[in-house]
Amino acid sequence: MNRKFIVPLLLILGLSLSVSAQAKEILIKFSHVVSADTPKGKGAELFKKLVSERLKGKVKVEVFPNSQLYNDKAVLKALALGDVQMAAPSLSKFGKYTKKYGVFDLPFLFKDTKSLACFTGGDTGSKLLTAIEDKGFTGLAYWLNGMKQLSANKPLKTPADAKGLKFRIMSSDVLAAQFEAVDANPQKMSFSEVYNGLQTGVIDGQENTWSNIYTKKFFEVQHTISESNHGVLEYLVVTNTKFWKGLPADIRTELEKILKEVTLKVTAWALEKADADKAKITKAGKAAVISLSEAQLDKWRQAMAPVWTKFEGEIGKDSIAAAVACNK
Repeated sequence: MNRKFIVPLLLILGLSLSVSAQAKEILIKFSHVVSADTPKGKGAELFKKLVSERLKGKVKVEVFPNSQLYNDKAVLKALALGDVQMAAPSLSKFGKYTKKYGVFDLPFLFKDTKSLACFTGGDTGSKLLTAIEDKGFTGLAYWLNGMKQLSANKPLKTPADAKGLKFRIMSSDVLAAQFEAVDANPQKMSFSEVYNGLQTGVIDGQENTWSNIYTKKFFEVQHTISESNHGVLEYLVVTNTKFWKGLPADIRTELEKILKEVTLKVTAWALEKADADKAKITKAGKAAVISLSEAQLDKWRQAMAPVWTKFEGEIGKDSIAAAVACNK
């Protein structure tokens, strides 16, 4: 071929390949384990909607709720392999990668959701988002679910009532120690298996937020729910670090803006849903909701207090102190 035709042809081919590469849509598979009508489920759907509106043709989000693809344990492996690009497991699921997130599992550490927001929005909480970057994961945002309550097939008014009972827990050494402190038997179990476990008697009780207790119908297979507010359930929106840093800067910046907007909505939904679902559970009358007195709560606090000391070395005294300061 004549040389004068070769150079223009190569330029045309190069331009064509460049346009093709730019036009390639980035796919983000977002996997989570809860129902689509929970705060996290709605957050994932809103993220998908806003990305479609603002990054149309550039980024596409597909959401897979209810453990359709992976449970919380398997999703992190899938995230590392690039089979999904985003997930939002509870912070309890990261014990294999860092012990620092154990601060979110310490019983009675956070007085309420305002204290939790103070912590996650402060310097300590912000720094913890990067606690697992050396393991290949980047934390993008904290999503609130709410305060945890205790349920069982017998009234749980004092720590002595929990003795000998089998409680489902997430995969967390801190949560295991929490129940061992009241002479109960912690049983690690996937979230998707909890209803069946309660129904068949494989476990006697569990701890969870009002929204999870309602949407997963745990209240239908438990006799009582004690309003203990003993812990928090917070999710970490997480991605593969290599994937995230490999995104074009402008797209990454827009995704960060969208996540901040969605996070505010998730918080509002979580607070609203906690009250609404508690009312629905109470109205259903299948599980008696027990309001604990301050004296009863003090007994639970005292029984579980040693858990703080046991884990302060690996969690970090500074993190615990920052959380305590937010209770003021």
